[in-house]
Amino acid sequence: MNKIVIGIVSLATAFTLSACASDDKEASKHENIELDHSGMNHSSTGEVPESVKVADNPTYEVGSQAILKTDHMEGMKGAEATIVGAYDTIAYIISYTPISGGERVENHKWVIQEELKDAGDKILEPGTKVTIEADHMAGMKGAAADIDSAELTTVYMVDYTPTSGGEIVKNHKWVTESELSTKETKNR
Repeated sequence: MNKIVIGIVSLATAFTLSACASDDKEASKHENIELDHSGMNHSSTGEVPESVKVADNPTYEVGSQAILKTDHMEGMKGAEATIVGAYDTIAYIISYTPISGGERVENHKWVIQEELKDAGDKILEPGTKVTIEADHMAGMKGAAADIDSAELTTVYMVDYTPTSGGEIVKNHKWVTESELSTKETKNR
């Protein structure tokens, strides 16, 4: 189901971007990054909510290298990542309908406690209705969502070059500790 949703989002993004094509080379590069990554804002400014707690003793320290074991987007799995931020928080898998229209996004990984409107500091139970304040994907910010699951964990912001090619992704939010492994364990 996720692959179908990602495919639909990719097609919608492709049509939108082709209709808004620019002669500017830098704008074209940015549009192609979004196209290649299913409409997700892979790179970000690196800004995090003020209330998120920097991890005191993360497994993967800022500046260290790790291997991505997750496949949220094409080109992530197996990519070498540089840790640029580590935060102790509650990470959520959510389902929501984009405010820009389109099909419901199921089981999106991850948004954190501090990216949910009026979430407080307690773990939200599956089925809880929330409003998203993150803008990881088009139509996400301001959307109503359902909590699918929650995990008290360290989340990481990473830089990586997709294994499928393309430019380096900067300040990607978020991967959890279980989605990383040390460089030495990379399959060669």
